[in-house]
Amino acid sequence: MKTLLLAGAVALGLATAAVASDATKTPPVKDILAKSSPQEWRTPDPENLLYMDLPQGRVIIELAPDFTPLHAANIRTLVREHYFDGLAVIRVQDNFVTQWGDPEEDDKAKMKSLGKAKASLPPEFTRPIDAKLAWTPLPDGDVYAPEVGFSNGFPAARNKASGQAWLAHCYGAVGVARDVGPTTGSGSSLYAIIGQAPRNLDRNLAVAGKVIKGMEFLSAYPRGAEPMGFYKDASMRTTIKSVRMATDVPAAERTPIQVLRTDSATFAAVVDAKRNRHDDFYTLPAGKIDLCNINVPVREKP
Repeated sequence: MKTLLLAGAVALGLATAAVASDATKTPPVKDILAKSSPQEWRTPDPENLLYMDLPQGRVIIELAPDFTPLHAANIRTLVREHYFDGLAVIRVQDNFVTQWGDPEEDDKAKMKSLGKAKASLPPEFTRPIDAKLAWTPLPDGDVYAPEVGFSNGFPAARNKASGQAWLAHCYGAVGVARDVGPTTGSGSSLYAIIGQAPRNLDRNLAVAGKVIKGMEFLSAYPRGAEPMGFYKDASMRTTIKSVRMATDVPAAERTPIQVLRTDSATFAAVVDAKRNRHDDFYTLPAGKIDLCNINVPVREKP
């Protein structure tokens, strides 16, 4: 009889715990987003959107002129000069980057003309902190910077002691390739982070933007066998069909994309859900989250 009573008490306790657990389950992100208001989504300026059309599909890149205005302007010039059309994905290094540009850029006799674009630019690795620039801080700290957060949808870091802010090399970040000299990057060769965030690159290269759609194409290309992931055989390169500014694309051919505002209540709820995820699978919430483990939600405009 005592055994039966004990078993019954245990069963009742488990049932009570299950009810409590259900009450404290973290809602799925899709359910949080479903309750968002239209005002919490922003439509990127088409003058800051690049459409890179590849044989596999379209990659959409949002430029970050608040952090790298000179590079954004030069990239726009290159795009409007049709510089990238017919060039290629030249390098894919596993767990690191996919890079595209001119395969002949090291041969002045064969390299493609930059047209009206500049061949070199001042380094825009950081920018001064500005109270007018949107900033949504994260609460959990960071190894690489005193403070991290989001600025208009871009993962960023800053140091109040130095008065500097910069964009972080998270997954999908688009950076400007350069030679050893800090002024040797122009935007004529770009890379996207496809692996674990190499944050040691922060403040050493200019981050000109990020991929907001189409990472599944850039991250799936065959890895190059040469040092740093360059392709030994030119036939392995993927030819870029075209790169255009969204502004210059007919309305019917544009992708109606929206990005969740990182200063919105819904984004705060998404971050909290990811930091404190608790459901049937995640029984022990981490209570923390890394800057690069937060993907800003993107959708096609309803």
